[in-house]
Amino acid sequence: MFIQTESTPNPTTLKFLPGKEVLLEGTADFRDADSAATASPLAGRLFEIPGVTGVFFGYDFITVTKDGPDWQHLKPAILGAIMEHFMSGAPVMAKAGPAAETSLTGEFYDKADEELVITIKELLDTRVRPAVAQDGGDITFRGFENGTVFLHMKGACAGCPSSTATLKHGIQNLLRHFVPEVQQVEQVS
Repeated sequence: MFIQTESTPNPTTLKFLPGKEVLLEGTADFRDADSAATASPLAGRLFEIPGVTGVFFGYDFITVTKDGPDWQHLKPAILGAIMEHFMSGAPVMAKAGPAAETSLTGEFYDKADEELVITIKELLDTRVRPAVAQDGGDITFRGFENGTVFLHMKGACAGCPSSTATLKHGIQNLLRHFVPEVQQVEQVS
């Protein structure tokens, strides 16, 4: 098994491409060892490596966030854990079905703005999310209120030094161009 790695705009996050599907639907974002261990055998295994502080699963990639040690020290252990997991045949997630991140709960917007929200989501899905996935992350819609679009950044995007530029100059300008009612874009956790 050959696992490729790619750097991301976030220097504390590295993208791993195992050459296999990781999650068929949605994404999964883990920020602590306890929730990771119960939800995903692979994420639990990665959190056992000292210095790992975040794990994110996309369709065909895994991003790992670190705190402290250099990548040259962590990368071999992470590669080994990913390889062992896929060679074992164990599932990536503990229970079948889409990851919790695919849930649409927690969205907020006025029903009168539903057509705008549909357009915003379509733009995010077709133009923003594919580009962000290239960098090892994901952005999901959370709400629209008084001209402000609220987005949740995950994976390599969470805590990335360039995330503000991505939001303000990239996504905000794109949405303003196609949906004039959008005045600004804000990040929510």
